[in-house]
Amino acid sequence: MASRSLPFDLRDPSLVQPDCVVDGQTMSAKSGQRFDVIDPGTGKAWISCPDCDADDVEAAMQSSQRAFLEYSKWTPKARAQCISKWHHLIVAARDDLAKLLVYETGKPLNEAYGEVDYALGFTWWFIGEAERAHGSSIVSSIPSRRAFTIKQPIGVAAALVPWNFPLALTLRKMAAALAAGCAMIVKPSPETPLTALAVSHLALNAGFPPGTLNVLTTSLGNTPAVAEALCLHPSIKKVSFTGSTRVGKIITALCARNLKKFTLELGGNCPYIVFDDADIEQALSQFMALKWRHAGQACISSNRLYVQRGIHDAFVEELVRRTAKLKLGHGAAEGTTLGPVTTPRGLDKAEEMARDAGARGARKVLGSGLRAETMAGYFMHPTIFTGVTDDMLMSQDEIFAPLLGVSVFDTEDEVVQRANNTSMGLASYVFTTDVNCLWRMFEKLEAGMIGLNSGNSSSAEAPFGGIKESGCGKESGKDVAVDEFLITKTGTLTVADHW
Repeated sequence: MASRSLPFDLRDPSLVQPDCVVDGQTMSAKSGQRFDVIDPGTGKAWISCPDCDADDVEAAMQSSQRAFLEYSKWTPKARAQCISKWHHLIVAARDDLAKLLVYETGKPLNEAYGEVDYALGFTWWFIGEAERAHGSSIVSSIPSRRAFTIKQPIGVAAALVPWNFPLALTLRKMAAALAAGCAMIVKPSPETPLTALAVSHLALNAGFPPGTLNVLTTSLGNTPAVAEALCLHPSIKKVSFTGSTRVGKIITALCARNLKKFTLELGGNCPYIVFDDADIEQALSQFMALKWRHAGQACISSNRLYVQRGIHDAFVEELVRRTAKLKLGHGAAEGTTLGPVTTPRGLDKAEEMARDAGARGARKVLGSGLRAETMAGYFMHPTIFTGVTDDMLMSQDEIFAPLLGVSVFDTEDEVVQRANNTSMGLASYVFTTDVNCLWRMFEKLEAGMIGLNSGNSSSAEAPFGGIKESGCGKESGKDVAVDEFLITKTGTLTVADHW
């Protein structure tokens, strides 16, 4: 699509190439079908992409396998140098990528810039990690024996990426795979395919072999078939999935058929706990940034807010005052601080949760709990309930919308039991000035990541991942992320008694 057809201007219009990337070329689906990409801020289509189905997987797979045979032989230094070139091309495209994110996800422009910068942390981190995937030597218990290990790239990997942070989560998977020496086929979400396509073209410009990063776009209807084909293909050796727990279980079952290695980053039901002695300003400012970012559509967003009784009323009063100042609007509009949700399905779910909370006795202190019918696009004014109990829908499931429930608690033991009373275990947050309490909560809370007087703590250098039904494996961080794309071989050598 020509740049003049886009609803925004770009410094480099060639960055928008809405066809699949296979073997270094732009390609359409075999069927010739396409699907529309919708701007959540207007509800209108602004571009279309190929609607691939399972028949399109084989060509991408053959291309990736050829690329892997070449790229896996590159030295770690050569891989690091190419990732560095790619990183700097992404830096140069920062403004354009941020605009793409606004029209794909709906998030405000400032938040879009934040995602680009967050995403760049991964490419920068994995430049260094590419040279740090080392084996080891082992002192054997048998005098004449020596043992050692080497690490090698696992093969072609598949990445199944969601829509809420499409650039960051795509680059987190791509960069780790490339650092390890793997090729990758990426299936972005139907809502947000353009950023994945853009960075794959930049990877080609950086010098990666054609086929090292292939991207297949699909509509919502064809997503299950393409994902299944990737998971079941015998030449795919690793699957990296970010998305819902429900779909994660399906991915697990598919990969189990061939005992395929997988990493799952799944849903969250994250508690945010504020004790009476907390620094209220710190807890509030961290909460505002964490909860309302991308209209509440982050897996690590605070889903359940627990405030101790002594400060509950004052905390809620200030929270309502600050939240009421958020400006709802299109992400590209000046001054917007809260954009739309990305899909209308998110509004349906949020309205159901709000109705359930009201029917069960929760008190609405801000907002309507209904979609903003007078606005084009998928908007809901931020809504806050107090008196929320653990049997309400918004306490039991991930909200993923600008909807919040506040609960009161009295004791540490009580709030630990309530916070852990969920099948999920992605992240938890605790605010208190009692360092002993912080340490106890760190050990007691059942989550893969714990924020201690800290809200969003995700970063490239720290392992990211949950426990329980929030997933398995880690993304980013030292050693562990690249290891997800490596195999370890053990060598044993018997040494003659006499040289």
